[in-house]
Amino acid sequence: MYNDLNPILHSQLRLAIISLLMTYGDIDFSFIKEKTQATSGNISVQIKKLHEAGYIDVIKSFKNNYQHTRLRITDKGIAAFEEYVESLKKYIDRGT
Repeated sequence: MYNDLNPILHSQLRLAIISLLMTYGDIDFSFIKEKTQATSGNISVQIKKLHEAGYIDVIKSFKNNYQHTRLRITDKGIAAFEEYVESLKKYIDRGT
């Protein structure tokens, strides 16, 4: 039987953000914008959803008098990502 895919991670931009965090560790907002080419508004909405799910921590500070937003993946986020990847593997394995 196929597992349901996590609806929080089954969004292209949210999955991209979590993947970047898994690869690079802590990242900042401008890095996400550069890598995904998404709009600031869309990134902000997706960050909020990931934060509300407990998958990321959002650290706000000031850098050179400008707001600076950094993200860090939580243990819950790592577990959710790993479970999502395992669920995808089951889809692939059953399809062959």
